[in-house]
Amino acid sequence: MELKDVINRRLSVRYYEDREVEEDKIRDLVKVGIRAPTASGLENWLFVVYKDKNFRKRIHETIYEAHAEYYRAHGLPEEKIEKLRMRIFEKGMYKAPVYIGVFVDKETRFLKGEEYKEIEFLWSIESAAMAIENLMLKAVELELGTCYIGVTSLEKYQKKLRKMTGLDDNWYLVGLIPVGYPAEKIVPRPRRKPLEKVLKVI
Repeated sequence: MELKDVINRRLSVRYYEDREVEEDKIRDLVKVGIRAPTASGLENWLFVVYKDKNFRKRIHETIYEAHAEYYRAHGLPEEKIEKLRMRIFEKGMYKAPVYIGVFVDKETRFLKGEEYKEIEFLWSIESAAMAIENLMLKAVELELGTCYIGVTSLEKYQKKLRKMTGLDDNWYLVGLIPVGYPAEKIVPRPRRKPLEKVLKVI
């Protein structure tokens, strides 16, 4: 499969087969993740693989709680929040055999001045985001599905994931990635904005 095909086939998969993901495939995902560029060569990322059944149940519940808060903040009516709850708990949306949490250590720094703290934190997030993209593209090659979950990075939810993982507050959750074999048909979708709307050449 050529890179362009992998990129075009990558999409957000929200439903997964009840099927274990092989250990070697999980390791392959993280191996390509850490090949991403990393600001100042810090490699201050951590990839936490949640496979334990109890942890996965708690994570699935947390995904709903975080989405519900997100959509309420957006003004979505409660009847639609209830439909979301049904999709998540009754239909199994986001219920995956594996979740990968990608964290960065805010205290691992290259520039020590306080004036650089914020920008170095942003660089760390950018590095982790590139690692996540590598991981997601490799998943396509391995016939796995993934979905980027950002709402679990809201503080009270990422605090739950840190506690499960045994990490202190220095660690920031950049993204939570469900991983599994897709239970839905993979149909590449075009972006809403065409290239001409997002490209500026000067």
